[in-house]
Amino acid sequence: MAEGDERVSQEILIKKFLQQKQPSITGANMSKRVAVILVLVVLTASCTVIAEPALSSDEVKENSWTTLAPMPTPRSGFGLAVVDEKIFVIGGYKNGEYLGTTELYNPETDTWINKTAMPTPRSGFAIAVVQNKIHVIGGFTGVTSSTNVHEVYDPVTDTWTSRENSPLAYRSGITANVVDNKIYVISGCTSPFRPWTNTKENNVYDPETDKWTTRAPIPTAVYDYGSTTLDNKIYVFGGRSIPDNKTYSLTQIYDTQTDTWSTGTSTPMALSGFGVASTTGVQAPKRIYLFNGYKCKDDGGFSYSENVYVTLIYNPKTDTWDRNAEVLNRRSSVVTSHDVIYAIDGYDGENYSSFSGKYLPIGYSESAPSPIASPESTLISNPIFIFYIGLALLSIVAVAAIGLFVYFKKRKR
Repeated sequence: MAEGDERVSQEILIKKFLQQKQPSITGANMSKRVAVILVLVVLTASCTVIAEPALSSDEVKENSWTTLAPMPTPRSGFGLAVVDEKIFVIGGYKNGEYLGTTELYNPETDTWINKTAMPTPRSGFAIAVVQNKIHVIGGFTGVTSSTNVHEVYDPVTDTWTSRENSPLAYRSGITANVVDNKIYVISGCTSPFRPWTNTKENNVYDPETDKWTTRAPIPTAVYDYGSTTLDNKIYVFGGRSIPDNKTYSLTQIYDTQTDTWSTGTSTPMALSGFGVASTTGVQAPKRIYLFNGYKCKDDGGFSYSENVYVTLIYNPKTDTWDRNAEVLNRRSSVVTSHDVIYAIDGYDGENYSSFSGKYLPIGYSESAPSPIASPESTLISNPIFIFYIGLALLSIVAVAAIGLFVYFKKRKR
């Protein structure tokens, strides 16, 4: 018998019992009737309190890619940023032209909208979001020319403003990461000409003061690496050195609180140009995902020679890697919003692509876990605790009702 049917049967039984012609209720007779009623009340309460309606929700398939509406302007070298659950694709390069194009993707409607173009067209810049404003730093304005211009986009007003220029007179193969509302731009190549030297500099921008400073340098200078932030630490993966003809499998970890560097377990393969995204533990376990990359001529030369399609997953807690994620068979830039990873295509060495897709990470759930509760609130929300409290209250009401029934019966006599 289903719980609902059992509860209905018990309620009918109680009604029939109460509708019976009642003889004089005294002594042992009354005690028996009280016991029967209390048993029935307990059974009803158990079904009422414990039986909860099943929650209906659409099945979410984790570890899968879904194709989305294509990007309107196919291009390479653009920047990705997320503000208020919207994804912004800014700048880039296409067919010899450097772009200031700004396009917004809305995941709720799967649609794209054109926004105000960036004042300084460029590609290959560092991009970061602080307090819902998008910072675009440095980048290329020509094949061998670069800029240190620092411009900020406000999605609310759809306007651009200028901030203090960066100290990056020339810096390529870089990314930006944000911790405690400060922007970190680490390492990179410092010249478009021989010897293509990498720098160990760790440059930090504070939007409140509009000033740049430096912090502890990275142990091994790298160019065209992949990086992300998780739990106030910046993770720098792979990369290469052109003059040393070397591609790295390094995992370099910067602790922004202590201003110190450490190393983690090396990536399973030496690659450059990773797309990197992290999940925060809210709707998916805390992990760092590395998507694809490329190998270079002579192991670390100026030009890449082979695209590698692989998804690597790093667990910061155990400092281990695995490869049990679905592979995205294209070179894409990636960004995370609410632990969903979005990929936007660029250039695969032969063609520009407008592909857009989203990935639900392993262990992903649409329902966020409950916030950490105090011992008191945990006790109050405990189902067993609620059951016994409800049972006690129902028992008190039942006894009171029986007492009133007996009282009025005696008065009628």
